[in-house]
Amino acid sequence: MILIQNGTLLTMTDKTYEPGDILIEGTKIKKIAKHINLPEGDTTTIIDATGCIVTPGLIEAHCHLGISEAKMGKEGDDCNESTKPLTPWLRALDAINPMDAAFDDAVRAGITSAMIGPGSSNVAGGQFLFMKTKGDRVIDHLTMLAPAAMKVAFGENPKVAFGDQNVMPMTRMAIAGMLRQELFHAREYLRKKKQAEKDEQTFETDFCYESWIPVLERKIPLKAHVHRTDDILTAIRIAKEFDLKITLDHCTEGHLIAKEIADAGFPAIVGPDFASRDKIEVQNMAFKTAGILHKAGVLVAVTTDHPVSIIQSLPICAGFAAKCGLGKEEALKAITINAAKICQVDDRVGSLEEGKDADIAIFDGFPLEVSTRCLYTFINGRLEFNIYDEQNS
Repeated sequence: MILIQNGTLLTMTDKTYEPGDILIEGTKIKKIAKHINLPEGDTTTIIDATGCIVTPGLIEAHCHLGISEAKMGKEGDDCNESTKPLTPWLRALDAINPMDAAFDDAVRAGITSAMIGPGSSNVAGGQFLFMKTKGDRVIDHLTMLAPAAMKVAFGENPKVAFGDQNVMPMTRMAIAGMLRQELFHAREYLRKKKQAEKDEQTFETDFCYESWIPVLERKIPLKAHVHRTDDILTAIRIAKEFDLKITLDHCTEGHLIAKEIADAGFPAIVGPDFASRDKIEVQNMAFKTAGILHKAGVLVAVTTDHPVSIIQSLPICAGFAAKCGLGKEEALKAITINAAKICQVDDRVGSLEEGKDADIAIFDGFPLEVSTRCLYTFINGRLEFNIYDEQNS
């Protein structure tokens, strides 16, 4: 067992301990209390967190770790299958390299889990997964949820990727039309499959449409790449037409239509705002977006969209959002419990609670401050990063 003592525990629930203790047993948090007594002669490893802030492991809600590998060039880029606009059957699980150096960068920053998947060249790009950032070389052992979402993209990226090839989609109309048609056929496929099962008849499986079933059954959301207001509203429109869950990823102009997004009831994953305005559709990018959406009633997470912004900048991105209206408490929630809720893994991660995974980060200051260092990172109860060991190596 491991006992973290005397830290300020920001649990991301209604309770903060100043100070408090956390007892880890195996892969889980066994106990949280103001003080935990150990019997005399106990061999539990003790970490003194006096003067430190202890939080749940940070969560990246949208990125391309391991599927766009750091410094690997074309050989390490498996992010976009930009030869066909509709590829829903592709799985990030088959392309993520857990040995990508950026995973170590994530752990050094206190980031313990991430939602990872295909890029945004395709109208439908394939399935995301949610995984821990360290602990094994086998991605299957790191994966918490797969599939976790279905990537779809609106706007500039699919237009450029396929318009330059002189094939559909060349317009926003075509993007929306192709996605509607795909969802219509997938819904019909599911209806016929269920009817065949009811009638005890044989049914020919279609591998493409099978990948849409978790979406149509509302088990996982569409993960929609949307920047401009018109693309955001088109994504909402289609989700409502087919009664689907959806997350509005990037949501760059979300602050311009905050009420409409709030009324729709869908969450937003905002960012990367810590990047250049290198595309037409991100000209209204601003760190104020997350705060305006939150105040309108939208559940908000913050993303780096790594490698667009480097993964270790996640707490800094949240810090800028805090400064520009989101506030410190909500900004920290945006990279912990809110991110976990949006990614549908809050039963295991995102807060410090007894019975949850022992994914814990210990900082020498408030996590969103630029000068703050992550001192220790635990994933599944195992110490995966210790700054003092690294400094002495």
